Amino acid sequence: MFQKLDIFQMASGLAKHASTRQETIAKNIANADTPEYRAKDIASFEETYSDEATGTSMKSSRAGHLHGNDAQNTPIKFVDAPGPSSPNGNSVTLEAEMMKATEVRHQHDLAMSVYKSSMNILRTSIGR
Repeated sequence: MFQKLDIFQMASGLAKHASTRQETIAKNIANADTPEYRAKDIASFEETYSDEATGTSMKSSRAGHLHGNDAQNTPIKFVDAPGPSSPNGNSVTLEAEMMKATEVRHQHDLAMSVYKSSMNILRTSIGR
């Protein structure tokens, strides 16, 4: 019953997005000296959690419903991170990647705070 609440799905989606983005940043840092390596990033959470991407607009609960969208698992969109490249063609800048890592940590902390607050509200509402 409670696993279908939108606030929990959104908090979980934000945490998963932050985790995937952190993995991408780690790969960028690991390839900082690789010639011709292009830094990657993923689309923002707002883009990946949009109505069209996740099906949060109209959902069908019966086969007779029109325009329902049940797509829940959409692939992550990887994009080339903008920025100049070094003489060997590598576009990774460690400073930019560290700034992104800090931003991702903040997003993950936000997701956990939303989840914790929502759980506290649920516990209070049922009297525990």
